[in-house]
Amino acid sequence: MQAELTPLFIPGGFGPMELGVILLLAILLFGANKIPKLARSTGEAMGEFQKGREKVESELEEMRESGDYDESAGGDDDEFVDTEPVTSEEETDVETEPN
Repeated sequence: MQAELTPLFIPGGFGPMELGVILLLAILLFGANKIPKLARSTGEAMGEFQKGREKVESELEEMRESGDYDESAGGDDDEFVDTEPVTSEEETDVETEPN
């Protein structure tokens, strides 16, 4: 069985010239000193998102295995009561005042 390799440059995708222009624009927008900080914070945010996603997936898998969930819990809309007014009192007062 032959391993499938991902090409470094995808045909029709970003080439070296486009990547250079994007890098130049990033340096002009953020400055050379802030790019490492921006990359670090982006990486940390992606890591936190990945941890949260894995936690939710593991909890869902545990619920499926244990059977601790009620399949009809999300489908009961008959008990929903909307207690919020559609418009506020200020909006109705403004609409009823004559000009």
